[in-house]
Amino acid sequence: MDLIKADAECVWHPFTQIKTAAAPIPIVRAFGSQLFHADGRTFIDAISSWWCNIHGHGHPHIVEAISKQAALLDHVLFGGVTHPEAVRLAKRLLKLLPYERVFYSDNGSTAIEVALKMALQYRLQSCMPQGKIMALKGAYHGDTFGAMAAGRSPFHEPFWPLLFDVTFIDPPYAGQEVDLTGVGIFIFEPLIQGAGGFHIYDLEALDHLLKRCKENNILTIADEVMTGFGRTGSLFVTDLLVNKPDFICLSKGLTGGTLPLAVTLTKERIFEGFISDLKSHAFLHGHTYTANAIACAAANASLDLLLDPHCQKQRILINRHFTKLADEMRPFVKRTAVLGTIFIMESYKEDAFFLENGIFVRLLGDILYFMPPYCLKEEELTYMCHIVRESLDYVHLV
Repeated sequence: MDLIKADAECVWHPFTQIKTAAAPIPIVRAFGSQLFHADGRTFIDAISSWWCNIHGHGHPHIVEAISKQAALLDHVLFGGVTHPEAVRLAKRLLKLLPYERVFYSDNGSTAIEVALKMALQYRLQSCMPQGKIMALKGAYHGDTFGAMAAGRSPFHEPFWPLLFDVTFIDPPYAGQEVDLTGVGIFIFEPLIQGAGGFHIYDLEALDHLLKRCKENNILTIADEVMTGFGRTGSLFVTDLLVNKPDFICLSKGLTGGTLPLAVTLTKERIFEGFISDLKSHAFLHGHTYTANAIACAAANASLDLLLDPHCQKQRILINRHFTKLADEMRPFVKRTAVLGTIFIMESYKEDAFFLENGIFVRLLGDILYFMPPYCLKEEELTYMCHIVRESLDYVHLV
C-alpha cells in the first residue's frame, strides 16, 4: 500500500527493530472502540492505543471541547501567564486527590522527571540529607533520563552507564521490612507494574512501607500514569492508601487519549519549599506546551465522562467479563489475572491470531493483555473473550 511504502521511506517507529518488524498497520480512522484499517477492516482497540484512550476514539463530548477551545485560545506560554482551562482542570483534580498544587507537563516521562527534580531540590533547599533514590525491581517509569534511572528497564541498557544510582527493592509483600537507611526518595508504580511485566503486588504492604517512609522523612512519588483514571477499579490507586504519597504523576488517560498532557500533583509544604528571594530556589523547569489550552480543555471533557455514573457501570461490566474469562483460562496458561479493566494472560508467543480476528493487541514479551476503552459494548466484550478461548487451539503458548 502507498501509505506503508511512504512510511518505510521516512518514518522511524518507537520500540521497533526495523530489520525484523512486520510492516506497520495502516490505520486511517477511529471511532469508539474501533480502529479502521486502510483496506476497510476494523479492529477492537483492546489496549486503548497504549493505555490512554479511556472513553473511545472521537468521543463527541471531547471533540466538541477541543473544537471550541481551538477557536478561542489554542496555546499560550504558561510562564507568567495563566488561562481558564488550566485553572479549572487543576481545581477539579485537586478535588479528586488529596493534594494542593498541580504542575503541568506533556507526557508520563516528563511528569516523573518533574517529581524527581522537585523532590531532590526540595530536600536540598530544606537542608535535608539528599539520600538515595529507591525504586522497585522491574519498574518502568518512562524513557527520559531520570525516568530511565528509576526503572533500569532492559529497553534502556545502552544508557545504563550514564544513569544516576538507584537502590532497587522487591515489590512490597506482607512481612517485608525494607532497610531505609540513607534513602531520601521512594518512587513506585502502585499496586501493579505495567511495562515491567504487569506484576500485581500487595497494597497493604505498600501502605506499610509508605508509613515507614513518612516516619523517616523519605519523600514518596506515586507513578499513576497507567493506573490513574479508573483503570484498576478505583479512580486512583492512591485513593486506597492510608499513607498518601508526597507526589502523584498522571498522564495517559488524562485527556481521554486525545492530546499529550501530564500533571505532577504535590503538597503545599513542597510548594512552599521553593518560595524564596533567590530565583535559583524557584523550580526552573518547563516545557513549550506546558498546560496547552486545547489539551486542558480535552482533559476537562474527559473528566466529565469519567465522573458520569455510566462510566463506572461500564468499568464494572468489563471487570465482570474479564474475571470470568480469567477463571476459565487459569488451568491452561502460566498466569492469568484481572485488575479493574486490565486482563493479563501469560504466556503467548505471537499476536497474529488476534489481529486476524479483528482485535488489536501488542504483546508485552510473552504477555497478552487487554486494557480496552470503557465504552466497549457487551457484544464486543463477549467477542473478545470468545477469541481468547479460541486462541488456545491456534496460538503457540510458551
